[in-house]
Amino acid sequence: MHLFNFGINHRTAPVNIREQTAFAPDKLVTALADITDTGGAREATILSTCNRTEIYCSHEQANENSLIGWFCDYHRLRAKEIEPYLYRHPGDEAVRHAFRVASGLDSMVLGEPQILGQMKEAFATAHKTGVTGKLLNQLFQHTFSVAKQVRTDTQIGASAVSVAYAAVKLAKQIFSDLSQKTVLLIGAGETIELTAQHLSQQQVGHIIVSNRTVERAQKLSDLVHGEAITLAELPTRLHEADIVIASTASQLPILGKGAVEQALKKRRHRPIFMVDLAVPRDIEAEVGELSDIFLYTVDDLQNVVEENLQSRREAASEAEEIIDLQVNQFVNWIKSLDAVPMIRALRENADTLRQVELDKAHRLLASGETAEVVIEALARSLTNKLTHAPTAALKEAGLEADKPVIEAARRLFNLKV
Repeated sequence: MHLFNFGINHRTAPVNIREQTAFAPDKLVTALADITDTGGAREATILSTCNRTEIYCSHEQANENSLIGWFCDYHRLRAKEIEPYLYRHPGDEAVRHAFRVASGLDSMVLGEPQILGQMKEAFATAHKTGVTGKLLNQLFQHTFSVAKQVRTDTQIGASAVSVAYAAVKLAKQIFSDLSQKTVLLIGAGETIELTAQHLSQQQVGHIIVSNRTVERAQKLSDLVHGEAITLAELPTRLHEADIVIASTASQLPILGKGAVEQALKKRRHRPIFMVDLAVPRDIEAEVGELSDIFLYTVDDLQNVVEENLQSRREAASEAEEIIDLQVNQFVNWIKSLDAVPMIRALRENADTLRQVELDKAHRLLASGETAEVVIEALARSLTNKLTHAPTAALKEAGLEADKPVIEAARRLFNLKV
């Protein structure tokens, strides 16, 4: 049985190609059934995310081209349209790829943890559909174990590598407990949305989203169970915020020194932590001069992110060493499968001989023979029959000077000669 992985990802294909080759969640079960029924796969798991679409499968013969043909036909694409973007990983390369993907080493953001959950979900769907077997079941269980080891034994996921996450992590370092804090988010774009998600995961007390278009603010605030306000309401609500994070496309500052001073008076000078992620700035630089304001700019956080990325790169080297060892272990397990039919046949043959001799012993006992005579006859006969075939093969090997067979017998039977 052969293991094979193929697909495309953010490194090999632009988004328009990835869109054309994605598997919709509600079509996944049908696709899994189809690739095992008509595509040539004996087992299959499909991983489809915004950054990658790849298939892990096992098959009896080297028919990778038929699997890729199925992939093209399913998405109604010509092979020449997809081939330039496709990667193929046979055998132990597929094992290594699975381990690296699950560990976040092949992700757009090095070390990100979301891909592991996506892989678990993909495997669970395939397993529930009934299209995984011994090989893929073992591959994915080993994959999840390796990813856990990488997370535990390295610092691959310990540092913030996006300015949004860095801002939230910095807020947590300053306040420790965010559950009683109010956060004011200014803007409703991608960066603020990502920030809101991170804040929600930290179980922040209350989130207020302020945006020029209140409908967008409302949409985002609904996602994090927060509150939406307009930019015009900022002066009257600013004093409520313990944390302010801003990222808009405005060409002029949204918050000036005067407005912040008024807010501090209402707060009786309780400090405010502010992060300005916008370029041009959303918060006037002079705000940072106020004694009760802790203001960080996007440049401050970019330096933190770059340091953290370097830390993750160093951790990635350690992770690759772990993966090297684990790939060898899994490949050795696959190789051991070749001996399984022979081991089964050997045991079945020995069991047949045992039953024949046991039946003979029962007959001798029934005829009146003593137990001592029957046991001796049983042991002698069973020994002769079990050693007959290897003895004959060794005699033949001796006559032909077949040293490999003689050495194999020495290892198989643990002979000290």
